[in-house]
Formats: sequence, structure tokens, C-alpha cells
Amino acid sequence: MPILHASYKSIKVTEKKTGRNQSVKSLLKTETKKFTELLSSKKIDEAKKQLNTLMSNLDKACSKGILHTKAVSRKKSRLMKKLTSATTA
Repeated sequence: MPILHASYKSIKVTEKKTGRNQSVKSLLKTETKKFTELLSSKKIDEAKKQLNTLMSNLDKACSKGILHTKAVSRKKSRLMKKLTSATTA
């Protein structure tokens, strides 16, 4: 158990931030699953709309510091690659 009062406060802050970060990561995972399901069912127009919202949410997570910048750019490029391969095929 912490001894100082500041330690109690840091524990509370850490729990609050962890919960917020987990909810954002969970949202991103569900949106990527929706996107891949739309691609597999050949609904390209809806997948493009879903990709736009997913890209903006990834950028928001990056700006908030939840995800690393290079991880976000890697995910975005892989998603775009999936979309282009689905449209050409």
C-alpha cells in the first residue's frame, strides 16, 4: 500500500486513464472487425465509409497518446491495402 497521499492520487489517475484507453482500443477493434466483415461480404461502398470513420478515430487515438504514431500509420496503410486489393479483385 502507498504511504504518501500523492501515491493514492497517482493510483486513481492511472486507473482512470487505463479505463479510458481500454475503451478507445476496444472501439477501434470493433470498427476494424466491421470493416473486414464489409470487405469480405463485398460491400465496397459501405466499407469505404467505415474506413473513413476508422481513420479519423485512429488519428484521434494517436493525438491523445493512446496509440503510437508509427503504429497508427502502419494500421492505416494495411487497411488501405486491404481496400485496394478488394476493389481490384
